[in-house]
Amino acid sequence: MAINDTSTDSRTLWDQLAASVTGRRSWCIALVIVLISIAAMGLIGENDSAGEAPQSLPANADSADVDELLEQFPDSDVAPAVLVVVRDDGGTLTPADQEAVAAAQQRMLAVERSVPTDSLTGPPVALSPDQMAAISIVPVSADLNGFKLTDLVDELRAAADDGLPSDLTTYVTGGPAFGADTANSFSGANVTLLAVTALVVALLLIVTYRSPVLWLVPLIVIAFADRLASSVGTGLAELTGLSFDGSTSGITSVLVFGAGTNYALLLISRYREELRAEADHRIALRRAVRQAGPAILASNATVVLALLTLLLAVLPSTRSLGALAAAGLVVAVIFALLVLPPLLALFGTKLFWPFVPKVGDPVPTEGGTWFRIAGAVSRHPARVLVVSLTALIACSLGLVGANIGLSQTEQFRVSADSVEGFDKLSEHFPPGQSDPTTVLAKTFAAEEVQGIIESTPGVVSVTETGQSPTGFTKWSVVLDADPASQEAFDIIEELRTSTDELRGANAFVGGSDAKALDIQNASERDRLVIIPLILAVVFIILIVFLRALVAPLVLVATTVLSTLAAIGIGSLISEHIFGFPGVDNNVPLYSFLFLVALGIDYTMFLVIRAREETPEYGTRQAIIRAVASTGAVITSAGIVLAAVFCVLGILPLITLTQIGIIVGLGILLDTFLVRTVVIPALFSLIGPRMWWPGNVDTQARPHPQLQPQQK
Repeated sequence: MAINDTSTDSRTLWDQLAASVTGRRSWCIALVIVLISIAAMGLIGENDSAGEAPQSLPANADSADVDELLEQFPDSDVAPAVLVVVRDDGGTLTPADQEAVAAAQQRMLAVERSVPTDSLTGPPVALSPDQMAAISIVPVSADLNGFKLTDLVDELRAAADDGLPSDLTTYVTGGPAFGADTANSFSGANVTLLAVTALVVALLLIVTYRSPVLWLVPLIVIAFADRLASSVGTGLAELTGLSFDGSTSGITSVLVFGAGTNYALLLISRYREELRAEADHRIALRRAVRQAGPAILASNATVVLALLTLLLAVLPSTRSLGALAAAGLVVAVIFALLVLPPLLALFGTKLFWPFVPKVGDPVPTEGGTWFRIAGAVSRHPARVLVVSLTALIACSLGLVGANIGLSQTEQFRVSADSVEGFDKLSEHFPPGQSDPTTVLAKTFAAEEVQGIIESTPGVVSVTETGQSPTGFTKWSVVLDADPASQEAFDIIEELRTSTDELRGANAFVGGSDAKALDIQNASERDRLVIIPLILAVVFIILIVFLRALVAPLVLVATTVLSTLAAIGIGSLISEHIFGFPGVDNNVPLYSFLFLVALGIDYTMFLVIRAREETPEYGTRQAIIRAVASTGAVITSAGIVLAAVFCVLGILPLITLTQIGIIVGLGILLDTFLVRTVVIPALFSLIGPRMWWPGNVDTQARPHPQLQPQQK
């Protein structure tokens, strides 16, 4: 049948695009994009960031300055791995046990790539005050990271255990061990994440489409887009100097699969709807691309621009996520609009078998479950709105008193030797001795600086540990506070304040506690700066696409409230059900970003359809028709996206598990409460004024079901 659609007379960009990607030769467009993508992946190579640990320390932090200045000291190329040894029966260590610890240290020092013994200082074995634990320092190269560091630490652990008496237990902890365990925890994790994500998407697509073949087309397109996005990330890292890591790559894959599936669901849903009015599948698909394309692009632009606001963050891992995820979603929308439609056009309606839509099938905008739900909401909008908003506000109260921030030892959801060793060390040694604070200052002011440090409340001991050729002196400072505790942060702040008052000393305070404090302060700064920017971006995009002011204000407000509700209830679940010690610093910002940006996704799907229906049916009836026509696809998309984010829980870091919990819950809230109940109730109450200052509602006609509510 020849294509003779009236829309071909239009010369708009979307008409031209829809005609190009649905014509008889449209498969050439898909083929060219795939071939270019394969060439790009071959030239750039695979993304190898999965083995990298997250980099969260701001470059302008005091503790970062300390790390840079430490490179000037003679031992700057080494980092201490700490061997911790205890008896299995919890008893005191005998002289023979201490000799076994010293022998274990020597075996570790003999491991290839370990640092020569001339970098060692102090006794080979140090006993705890209760003589129930011993530690020994093994210096390793500070330049190692990723899987190379993991391999070395594994060899050190094997050397420590080789020949050790059976009644002794060893742990290897310290900075290198934490880095190795973090990298090792992602070993194969992203492959598992990708496989589980694809499986979840496949199952949900099969349930949604009720077809044994249709689900394969969008899944293959999205999976290919994800692999291209991974390679694009590698090229982006080389161009920008940003450092990606395992968690960044994992979140990006989840976003590409989740958003890509949503785009496919929206497009195919509209395609199915058009097939009920048009027998020629290419004309129906062209209309579907023309009608759904702007909503898909608008939702993609919203998320991409929101992600790009992360480039203004001071935390390196946050900036990296913004760049990589934004690039991944651009790839996803290109494949959704330029590769998926040609494939749908090529295979025709037989993809829908056994439930092939045909002309004359019932139209969802005229009845069905979602039509009845939206109609019921519109008959009692005030009552429904009060109940819904009360529930959302109650959920958001979970934020009150939430513990924000996790220490280095609290990052892992699974057991890690470095964490267990650190805990053992903390049990038997003074709190701060397990990980001393480092202070640097100009050598000419060394006497005054040391006096200030010694007089600072909470400082147990101060030891000068070296001088650099550039005129700096280094001290190791033991604090009387648990690592990364508020007491430790208070002492760090006092040290910085008191040493800053000594003019010309150029004093800096670093170490693990100082880094944790700097990361916490940077996270607070990022939340204060970026969250308003995200809201501004979303608000402006809604104004552009809806050409109104009232609707964007209402929609942003409801999205923010549902987001706060999700973070609040997610925080309670994380702490009281899963038993996590707190919410990681990055979780509130990431959750807010994903929930606002992705929540607006569904809002735009719904409200753009309502705006399309308003000139003919009026605002109140239009929102009912919009819910009826998009209810099924929004529900399916929401369930898919929530399930995909929950898959993050298979990754080993608490941060990612918490993001999965909170974002998954938030998407379900958006899907089943906000889009289905709250927004229809608001449209019913506000009516045509929702489009102010525009005048969209000019041809409204009454509907029997809504007669009391119509103007």
